[in-house]
Amino acid sequence: MDIQIKDNKIFAPLKGKWLVHKPEEEVRQKYICRLVDHYGYSLDQMDQERSVTNSKRGTGRARADIVIWKSEEDKQDNLYPFIIVECKAENVSIRKEDYYQGMNYASWLHAKFFVTTNYKETRIFKVVEGHVPDTLEEIVDIPDAAKANNQKEIEKLLKQTKAFTRDEFSRLLFKCHNIIRNNDKLSPEAAFDEISKILFIKIRYERENDEGQIFSKDRFTENRKAYEKLNKEMGVKDYNPFYQNLFEKTKQQFASDHLFDENAKIEIRENSFEQIVKELEIYNLSTTSDDVKGIAFEQFLGKTFRGELGQFFTPRTIVDFMVSILDPQEGEYVCDPCCGSGGFLIKTFEYVREHIEKDIESQKEAVKQQCYGEDYDSLSEKEKQKIETKVSEAFARLNEELNINNAKGRLRTLSFDCIYGTDANPRMARTAKMNMIMHGDGHGGVHHHDGLLNVNGIFQNRFDVILTNPPFGARVDKSLKITEADRFTDEAQIAAYIKRFGDAYVEGLRQVNDHIGESLLDQYKIDNGLTEVLFIERCLNLLKPGGRMGIVLPEGVLNNSNLQKVRDFVESRAIILLIVSIPQDVFMASGATVKPSLLFFKKFTEQERQEYDTILNNATRQIDAKYSDELSSIEVKLSKRGKDAASKEEKKELKIKKKKIEEQKAIEIKAIVKDKFDYEIPIAEVQKAGISTTGAAIENELVPLAEEYTPYRIENTMWEVPDKSTKYNLAEDGNIYRIRMTGSIASEPEIFY
Repeated sequence: MDIQIKDNKIFAPLKGKWLVHKPEEEVRQKYICRLVDHYGYSLDQMDQERSVTNSKRGTGRARADIVIWKSEEDKQDNLYPFIIVECKAENVSIRKEDYYQGMNYASWLHAKFFVTTNYKETRIFKVVEGHVPDTLEEIVDIPDAAKANNQKEIEKLLKQTKAFTRDEFSRLLFKCHNIIRNNDKLSPEAAFDEISKILFIKIRYERENDEGQIFSKDRFTENRKAYEKLNKEMGVKDYNPFYQNLFEKTKQQFASDHLFDENAKIEIRENSFEQIVKELEIYNLSTTSDDVKGIAFEQFLGKTFRGELGQFFTPRTIVDFMVSILDPQEGEYVCDPCCGSGGFLIKTFEYVREHIEKDIESQKEAVKQQCYGEDYDSLSEKEKQKIETKVSEAFARLNEELNINNAKGRLRTLSFDCIYGTDANPRMARTAKMNMIMHGDGHGGVHHHDGLLNVNGIFQNRFDVILTNPPFGARVDKSLKITEADRFTDEAQIAAYIKRFGDAYVEGLRQVNDHIGESLLDQYKIDNGLTEVLFIERCLNLLKPGGRMGIVLPEGVLNNSNLQKVRDFVESRAIILLIVSIPQDVFMASGATVKPSLLFFKKFTEQERQEYDTILNNATRQIDAKYSDELSSIEVKLSKRGKDAASKEEKKELKIKKKKIEEQKAIEIKAIVKDKFDYEIPIAEVQKAGISTTGAAIENELVPLAEEYTPYRIENTMWEVPDKSTKYNLAEDGNIYRIRMTGSIASEPEIFY
């Protein structure tokens, strides 16, 4: 079947007429074509916008988008349908509420299967007979028409849950990994790199092709033959193998992300490439839901890197807890300067995206409340259609906020403007990008770069939230220099960044450009060289005044007597929000042996900075005055020369006495500052953090701790988050007005609909 679109109209064969061409209608007609072409159902056994009657809803108010019966006869006899399909516009992320709404329809109509689709993403559930289920169980697929009356085949499908799909996808990735290791004898690291290249090729191909085309072995062979034929016709003899050509195109598409070296190529033989394409062809990576791709890829990452490459990753339970504690908001800038596989960035992206989607959904509910009055059921069909059109148009505009290709949309802003990360390991940076794409995007701000140095959008005083797990125990040697390789030289990109970030970016570049050849440690005030200590300072530098951070550190960093300077530095620049001691078990599964703590700070606001500095200066003057005479007397005695000079032994004693007085002064100044600039520091210790020494899931005491901490920090105003969201207000004139918030400043309202 072909979609028919003409003059802003789209033909609906199930209705036998032309309808207004809306995004949701196009998805519906595309899926009807898929039901016919792929599953073999006939138009005679389907219906569109079938009214669903229930005692809780008025007749005609609820309509199922597509209804499918087992046969044409069942439809004619008005028997219960077999499958119910709910359609959303292609740019709409399907939310849980959508599942439940459609599931209600399916349950009322006693259907076996329920499908919800925006065509890019299709999710299928089995219907629990007898009641509206409280939980939804996702399955792999619906049966094709030939199996609709085969109870054995139906039962088989009903048992294939989505968890099964995730595990299958994860197992396939491992299988592909082993194909490379066995066929091409590459190391685990190199084999992983080749898998990444193929996944990027597959994603690019499937994103660029309509109609849900999968990058399959047959399609690869077909395209390769066409490619070879074209080169022969043009007389080209020395051309790239087709699979290398595919990778070159992929490199070009992701060039701005600096994912691959310009000379990089696929390092496996073509038959290995074809084998992997064949294994992965059952999945369309542009349509497979994010939780399937993302979780499966994480499983693959977890075993590959922990088990074989020895890399440490932050367990999901820790990531979830830290993100929930800091509660990142829409419009806030978030960074992880040593992002590894991107766990913190992915969770932040998902966390904020969910808030945006909920807000859009609430706006839709407000539109429905306004448009569907109590008199709706008594209106004529023409009047109802007018209202339906108005609601659909308002929804379409709201849906645009979730369109990743809408330059002004909220999801696009989150993905391209708010998430940043660096990792010094090129493989990790590339993996983080892949991981983020698998989870729904937000990868553009991730760079391969030394996290202690500025790059692109990552520079001091820029971020609202920092979340990170820096490397422990290593040292940065004084001999490590900032080199020309650290300098960013892409003039076109620099011009774009200056236009985007302004003078702050130019100032940020100076950290590298003005210090080529100098020791990296010279850029930091705490120069003991420990990586975890350097990253504490780095993160505080990256934060805006009032910004907040969560960091995983070895237990005792802030109370180790050898690291007193570190605590003094932190306390002079930030408020300690929370300290959580977690069991060593959490990281043991990934090979770490250090007992960790989770520390949360808030960088001083300008007001807090002034208050702290005033208290410190007053305390210093007070204590200086207290010991002034005594120190002056010592200085006089030490300065005398000739016959009045103190003996060598006396000078030694005087110097010891002076040192003790200076130490006492520091203690007394600190005591005054602590008394005058006093606040409560919540400290918690958990025995179980959701993961055992073997990596198995166990009780997670972090969840109730987060639930307890959130109201506490709100009640105590531990930080205030400026409202940077977008508000939609329904006015008495019937218009929806949009107001974009920037801090406490609101833009002029504009008519949204």
